[in-house]
Amino acid sequence: MTTLHGLPTKNGVGPSCVGLPAGNWRTITDFLVERFPAITREVWLERMAHQLVMDEFGGLVTPERPYPGPMRPLFRVYYYRAVDVEARIPFEESVLYQDDHLVVADKPHFLPVTPSGHYLQETLLVRLKKRLGIDTLIPIHRIDRETAGLVLFSINPKERNAYQAMFRDHAVTKHYEAIAPWRQDLTWPVTRKSRIVEDEPFFRQREVPGQPNSETHMDVIEKSGGLARYALNPVTGKKHQLRVHMNALGLPILNDRMYPPVAETPDDDYSLPLQLLAKSIAFTDPVTGQARHFQSQLTLA
Repeated sequence: MTTLHGLPTKNGVGPSCVGLPAGNWRTITDFLVERFPAITREVWLERMAHQLVMDEFGGLVTPERPYPGPMRPLFRVYYYRAVDVEARIPFEESVLYQDDHLVVADKPHFLPVTPSGHYLQETLLVRLKKRLGIDTLIPIHRIDRETAGLVLFSINPKERNAYQAMFRDHAVTKHYEAIAPWRQDLTWPVTRKSRIVEDEPFFRQREVPGQPNSETHMDVIEKSGGLARYALNPVTGKKHQLRVHMNALGLPILNDRMYPPVAETPDDDYSLPLQLLAKSIAFTDPVTGQARHFQSQLTLA
């Protein structure tokens, strides 16, 4: 099958893209080595030898192909990346619903939604593309790698923006569940509004004074001993919003190693999944006009 730009997918993965800016590099290879310092020249040469680097017209990029001069039109280069050693994530996704417009999947803990960093084949998107044979799948929204639960995918590229607009316009009702400590001194329900910004290191978030850009409605479902099960309904969708809001209340989600931070974070301990679940989602389908409601079949400990 081919992707939107006419290039084929390989093993469920479409090509990545980089634009060639004006510059004085001798070859396209020289540019790629400088643009991506974490990828060695040898890796680029190996990709080219396997015909995995090409221009937007489908022409192969060879090791000595000259860099476009200032008088030549600029174009894009596409390349297929691979992860040398990618361990299998020992949990399976399930497909809860599929029609001509949507795929709704239940994502297990530890599985990323889309390729990034050291994760390529072991991502929900690539697994579903290979399993369903639908190369046009794109997630309409995302949840953290550590979070389990519902993820929606669009099938038809022409409908994608309509579905994504639901999330931009806060026209989706999302319900999460979390296990966290119980505090007798808090009165429930609670609405948390705060301003969340990027922290250091970049993958963390933090609250700061200022105009709120995040909002979560929280309540208690049940309590047992020193723990409780909480219902979390985010109005906005900031990165790590639920984890930040719960931690700010002194209720860090069970097995969260980032909020509050753990000094030394080892490799994933599959016996300690983050106790956060995207439990249900409801909306009016912008394409069909139908009322949609989906519920995860997963549960928290």
